[in-house]
Amino acid sequence: MKGTRVSLAALLLAAMVLECGVAGAQSAQLQGLIIGRSGAAMTVQSQVQGKVTVILTPATQVEEASGLLHIRKKQLGMAALVPGLPVQVQGAYNAQNQLVADTVKFKAGDLKNAEDIQAGITPTEQQAEANQQQIQQGEQQLQQQQQALQQQQQQLAEEQQKIAANKAAIAAANKRFGELADYNILGEVTVYFANGSSAIDAQYKPQLMKLAKQAKGINNYLLQVQGYASAIGSAALNQKLSQERADHVLDLLEQQAGVPATNVLAPGAMGTSDQVAADSTAEGEAANRRVVVRILQNKGISGT
Repeated sequence: MKGTRVSLAALLLAAMVLECGVAGAQSAQLQGLIIGRSGAAMTVQSQVQGKVTVILTPATQVEEASGLLHIRKKQLGMAALVPGLPVQVQGAYNAQNQLVADTVKFKAGDLKNAEDIQAGITPTEQQAEANQQQIQQGEQQLQQQQQALQQQQQQLAEEQQKIAANKAAIAAANKRFGELADYNILGEVTVYFANGSSAIDAQYKPQLMKLAKQAKGINNYLLQVQGYASAIGSAALNQKLSQERADHVLDLLEQQAGVPATNVLAPGAMGTSDQVAADSTAEGEAANRRVVVRILQNKGISGT
């Protein structure tokens, strides 16, 4: 009987040891650094166990320890479990070798450091995005500049063509007027113009009217009208201005002074071909902005 009692006690003691062993195998503790979060799972890097997947459940307690001895506890939400936070996890492993957390503990100072790290990561990402946007804007601006450069090159080519055409027109006009050596100049009026203008100042109208009256008293007269411009600005613009100035003077002679079109040579747009003064001064520019009107008579008619 006594032997039976000893055997029963031994069996009970063995069962208790076995139960404690099973419980010990199921309970686990992990200490490491959170390196990632994905839904209810977080990855903890442990120096001993390596990377461990920790499962968070609604029952998981998140505690922040503070104070000199870290004895003050504060319950926090799972949002506090950010990457970079050192934690101590207690729980049990499931069939997938994942640690199902009962409690997750950390120090208040460690949470502050981790949050500072996260705050540093976000501006860096924002800065990278801003840099990317700046790069894209720079590429767009470069494309716009290239398009503008192409347009400028095209305009320059067109301007050069106009200049070449104007030079040819000036050469032809000079040749035509150079053939007037057989004519006497019996009267002349010079009309000066404002910068960039082709409008005739009122002070020159009486002079033009007087010249026209003089011409009408001469047998077989011709009026020669030549427009000029200063060399300031583009050649195409100056050529255009010299033509407009000559046309306006001719219009006045025909419409107001009654000069017949048959007695007028085609107005000459001389551009900047015959500068009478240097354009380096305001006075020189003003002297070059002009229209010269001459009364011509063939030397054979006048007997000279």
